Parts: sequence; C-alpha cells; structure tokens
Amino acid sequence: MERDRLLDLYRDMWLIRAFEQGLEREFEKGNVPGMLHTGLGQEATQAALADNLTATDCFFPDHRCHGINALAQHRHKGDGERIMAELFGKATGVCGGKGGSLHSADPEVGNYGDNAVEGSYMATVLGVALAWKMRGEPRVACAIIGDGTVGRGEFHESLNMAAIWDLPVFYACVNNGYAIATPVGEAHASPEIVDLARGYGFPCAQVDGNDIEAAHEAVATAIGHVRSGAGPYFLEFKTWRWQGIFAGEFRPEAEVKYWKEDHDP
Repeated sequence: MERDRLLDLYRDMWLIRAFEQGLEREFEKGNVPGMLHTGLGQEATQAALADNLTATDCFFPDHRCHGINALAQHRHKGDGERIMAELFGKATGVCGGKGGSLHSADPEVGNYGDNAVEGSYMATVLGVALAWKMRGEPRVACAIIGDGTVGRGEFHESLNMAAIWDLPVFYACVNNGYAIATPVGEAHASPEIVDLARGYGFPCAQVDGNDIEAAHEAVATAIGHVRSGAGPYFLEFKTWRWQGIFAGEFRPEAEVKYWKEDHDP
C-alpha cells in the first residue's frame, strides 16, 4: 500500500481513538447519557470498513461502532459533529438526540442504525440486500457484528438465507475475544468463528484486525466479491477490545499487556 494511503488510514484510526477517548472522559463526568461501549483497540477494523464502503452502500453498526459512524459522517458530510452531538443527546444530533449511543443512524451516509438487541439486524440486512438484488443495483449491505452475536439464532438464519438467495451481504465479524465476559473459546463449539460460517457454502476469510494493511485488503476483497453480484461474504477480524463490558478489568494482566502494549493497531 502506498505511503500516502497508509497515512490517511492512520489519521482515520487516530480520529477514532481521539473521538472515543473524548467520549470516555465525558461519560465519566456524567455528560453522556445512557450506556457507552467503545471500540478502543479495534480502530483498524473500523477504518478499513469505512474506507471501502460507499455512501450508496449500507452498514448496520454494532454497539462499539462510534468510529465508523463518525468516519462516515466525516467522509460524506464533511464532519463528525452530528454523531458526537447525538451521543450527548443534543437536538443537533443525527437523530435529534433521541438515538444516543445504541440507536444512532443516518441513511444518507450509509448508516442504517444499530439496535440495543445485538444481532437483531441480521434479519434486516437481508431485506435491504434482497431489495437491491431485485432492483439490479450493485450495492453492498454490511452487517457489523461481534463474536457474541454468533451465538444467537439470527446469525445462522441470516447466513443460511443469504446463501440460499445469493444476496449481496457482507458479514463483518469483529471477534474481540469476549462476549460480555465470556471468552470465545467457552461460548462456541469452534474456537474459530470463521469455521462456523464456512458451513453455509459462500466465501469466508479471517484476518488480523489490528493490521490495517491486511484488514483493508481483506475488506476490499470481500466488498469486491459482493458488489460483483457473486453473493455473500463473511470476514472475521481477530482483534481485542481495550474496554471491559463494565467498570473494572476482569482479564489477565499478561493478556492486557500483550494487546495494549505490543499489538496496538
């Protein structure tokens, strides 16, 4: 990848980190209403997705996707202030301050919105993709999910229907190692989530989600496949979240050091 392109992606990752660290500070002061789940440590995955999706595509973000939400606003509308305003409950937010962290959406930039019930949009993405396929539009419907969503019935139902109908769906699975506080290896029959997806018969891949070059290339391949009309694609990002699901740290000290000090994207 060319140096200038890498620098652009690096700036995107720093924008995400600064955005979310600012949110954390204000949340601790009581200025951000509701819940806050950050994607700190997962910046490379969000930057790679944002750089490859267009405003005419759509993405259904999960609860840690403030970064891609902000980048989509910045890329397609010139700033990310309306997303920040939304998180503060301001009337100037993308949803008038009524959506907050878990329900913000702006279809004009491709953000079709999260839902507090993780995985519920696994069905919604099928409807969007089916409509685009029926119209013959070369657009990509992306569902951004976490490893915890893989344990829900909607996950398997969605992959099965996307395969049967050959829909233009891109499943971006951000595997950060834990669903709430349960390690992936204790939650699923297969320690590699990508192996669960392979059973549905369409292309699947796994990538280091903290390597921006590898992640960007993998996303470009996935989106190119879907946009060409070749059907769905599943991509698993192996990464790690800095923030626990709640206050305090439940993970081993050596694991925290490995990811924060040695594998910061």
